[in-house]
This record gives sequence, C-alpha cells and structure tokens, in this order.
Amino acid sequence: MNVHELITIDNAILGGQPVFKGTRVPVESLFDHLEAGVPLAEFLDDFPTVSKEQVIALLNIANKLLPSKNIGKLYEAVA
Repeated sequence: MNVHELITIDNAILGGQPVFKGTRVPVESLFDHLEAGVPLAEFLDDFPTVSKEQVIALLNIANKLLPSKNIGKLYEAVA
C-alpha cells in the first residue's frame, strides 16, 4: 500500500486534516494513542472503521521515512 491508498486529505473532511482513507479518523489519533501507551488493539476497538492492515501499512511507511538517510525527504514533504 502506498500513502495515497492509506490517507485522505480533503478540506470537506475535518477541514483537510489527514484521515485514514474511507474514514473520518485523523491519522494523528493513531500517533496520539501510541504516544499515550494505548495498545494497538484498543485503538482499533476505539476506531472500528480503521483496519489493522491500514495501521500496519502506515506504520511501515513512517518507519521507512524516519531513518536518517530519508529524513531530508521528510523535511521536504512537510515544508
């Protein structure tokens, strides 16, 4: 899965906040839950419209972006 298959950014959905595709669940919610120590299973229970496959694919993409050799690409993407 690529990021366009996982995330939707549409001004008509939560003011353009990135959400899991096909849902109104902000991607930020996943990271907020994980940061707070909430288990993935609990996140999925809290947001049943998000699939485990979507979450795992997004985390894999994030993992590929964060190594030091790719951090420049990340800076470009958010600039």
